Formats: sequence, C-alpha cells, structure tokens
Amino acid sequence: MNNALVEAERNINNVVVLCLDKGRFSELLVSIPPIFFAQLCKRFTAVIIPVSGMCLGVAQAGIKKDKLDDLVLISLSEGTNTAAVCTQNSFRAAPVQIAEHHLTATQGRARYFLINTGNANAGTGARGYQAAMGCCRSVAVVGGVEVEQVIPFSTGVIGEQLELSKITHSIDEIFTNLNEDQWERASNAILTTDTRPKLRSAEFYTDGQRCIITGMAKGSGMICPNLATMLAFVGTDATISPLLLNEALRCSVDCSFNRITVDGDTSTNDVVTLSATGKGPLTLMEKSPGYEKFQSALSTLLIDLAHDIVRDGEGSTKFVEVIVKGGESTTECERVARAIAHSPLVKTALFASDPNFGRVLAVIGRSGIPGLDVDMVSIWINGLLIVEQGARAPTYTEQAGQKAMAPTDLRIDIDLGRGHSQAVIWTTDLSHDYVRINAEYRT
Repeated sequence: MNNALVEAERNINNVVVLCLDKGRFSELLVSIPPIFFAQLCKRFTAVIIPVSGMCLGVAQAGIKKDKLDDLVLISLSEGTNTAAVCTQNSFRAAPVQIAEHHLTATQGRARYFLINTGNANAGTGARGYQAAMGCCRSVAVVGGVEVEQVIPFSTGVIGEQLELSKITHSIDEIFTNLNEDQWERASNAILTTDTRPKLRSAEFYTDGQRCIITGMAKGSGMICPNLATMLAFVGTDATISPLLLNEALRCSVDCSFNRITVDGDTSTNDVVTLSATGKGPLTLMEKSPGYEKFQSALSTLLIDLAHDIVRDGEGSTKFVEVIVKGGESTTECERVARAIAHSPLVKTALFASDPNFGRVLAVIGRSGIPGLDVDMVSIWINGLLIVEQGARAPTYTEQAGQKAMAPTDLRIDIDLGRGHSQAVIWTTDLSHDYVRINAEYRT
C-alpha cells in the first residue's frame, strides 16, 4: 500500500490517482486515508472538458411533461471503440436488449447513442422492441449509418409503451444542435427523479501526452446495480483496443457503481458505456504506465459519479460508507456490508441519527457467515467504538453515539475478527421522503 501512495504522490500534479495492480483497486480503497483520498479526488477538474470525437445534441420530444429536455443524441466519430456493461435483471428493457445485440454485431463500433427519459420502454413486449428499433432506424437514416451502429437507451416509468412518433419527429432537430460542449445540458436531460446532474471530467499526462476522460450519469432510485450501473456515458480521447477497453470498464465498474445501493432494487434499464474516440495523442497498451494511470483515473471518476448518485438518492439525508474488514474473504465481507446497507431497520435508524447498534449486530448475525464468532465482532461509527467483542463497548456512551451519528456523512466500520479481507459499500438512509417520492411516482 505504501508503494501505491508514493506513486500517487509522484503523479498528483498530473491528476493521477493510485497506480494499483489490476483487480486490487476496490480492496485498497478501504485502506486509503480519507483526507489523502479526498485531496486526490479534488485534483479532478471542476471544469467539464469536451472529448474530441464526441458531440451531444438535446431536444424536447414531449415524453416528459412541462416542456423539459428529454431526448439526447451522442455522436461518436468513425473508428470509436465502445464497451458496455448492462443490467443483469431478467426483465431487460427492449433498448438494453438491442444495445447488447448492436454492440456485438458491430464489435463495439457504434456511431450514435439515442437516450430518452420519461419512459423506460421496459415490460412492453414486442411493441416496445419495435419502437426502440424504430428509433434506431430514424437516427441511422439521418446519420447515414447502419442501423446496428445506433444504440438506444431509455429511462423512466416501466410498463408504458413508448410513443415512437414523438421521438422520430425530433430527430432532425437534435442532429442540428450536435456540439462537443453540450455535456451539461445533456446531463440534465437524462434525469428522472434525480434532483441534480452527475457530471465529471478528469485529465492526466503521461510522457507529455494528455488524456481526457469525461462522463455523465443519472440515477436516484431503484439503485442496486449488478454488473452495471444506472445510466452512465463516459468518453475518452485515448486510443485503446476493444478488449482492453472492456477490461478497463469492468474493473472500474466493479469498484464504483457495483458498490452502491439506495434501495436494493436493480433496474431493468441499467447500462454504462465507455467510448474511446482515439482523437487524442495517447495510445494505451496493456501493462504500460499510461494504461495504469488511465485505469486509476477512470476508477476514481466512476467512484465520484457513483457517490454523486448515492448523495442524490431519493429522499436521502445521509451518505453512508459501510466498511467491513477482518473477513476470511472479500465475498463474505461484501455480503455483510450489503446486508447492512439494505436493512430497512438500519437505514431508518440512520435517518433518525439513532446509534442503535443492536440493529447492526442483528444484521451481521443473519447475513449468513458460517462459523462467525460473534465475540470477535467490533463496530465503529465515525471513529467511535460502539461494539467491542460482540457487546456494547465499555467506553461507549449514548451521548457520544448520538454525536457520532449527527453528521450527514457517516462511516460504519465493522471488524469480523476472523481474517484479513475487506469490502466497502456506499448507501443512504431511508426517509419519509423516499416513501413519498415512490408512492407518488406515477401520480
């Protein structure tokens, strides 16, 4: 770990974070001093940097009410490679099915993404599939490309048919306003119950060559990804092979979007894409210093976007980091962390700022860890030791517990006392507003 920190310090002026061995990024996140990690994250520019070879157009198709932007077109220059991971929900929406097929058919050489909000086009049967294909054909005709080079995405209400005519009537307009500088407007147009956009940029240099990564995401509820994210679109101007691009994306998604949960529900429409236009000076090769920097920067950018989603969780008032260490394997640590993050009893206690450690103990006990010695378990909340050797810590006071629970950012540390593995999950509390938002979603 010391070598990783030294490498991070060496590259901090280049906006590079943690050149770590592949596959270890997510585990080592837990060990990074929070102040140092925050310092590194701040090196990511607040200015959104356009990606050469990616243009964005926005239109109001009338899918949403109140004349809001609800349609986004992203054009990708010829030769761009795109990798994607999609939801594992068996009820994949029609656009997700088509996206997977088209990306496979073109070997990742997509030319256009079409994203509509206000309607998920999920649970819509053959008619919904045809509507999504109709969207692709409309873009293909105007863009002069094959229909398989158009990738559709939808988000919104599940089970309602998508009105194809509203989208096709907006295609000519959206082509006319394609521009490299429309990331901010596009990031607002893809929102549903979100209260704010999620948009990030990063840049770094290696051997004097600059690399840009910019991405946007949406998501606020129905957040518990499984090998995917909500909707996220990330671009880079680097040149990178399809195989390596896919590997980089999956590694970064695993330590970012796959470690967040708001409500434990995996969406029917989750997709994250990573497109490399090759318009910048940097060419990335496996095991090269440039690739390691790229992987680190991409992972941190996606973690930032994932945190943005959690902080904007429906009705949430707390951002909660659950760290479980001392397990025999990463899998069992993650199992405990997810059980805590999904527990309504724990989440409502978090909302009330109530240090009810008994609820956390109960979740650990029923999380299915074989041979768990409860007398070895310790729990801290924001650094305050609450449970020691499986019982209330002798030094703990209720007053101190309430003080530890008061901040909007909480960190729950759990030591299982049976090994050296660890895992982290980011989540929210559960408030009255979450119930209200979802009860009133269709009204």
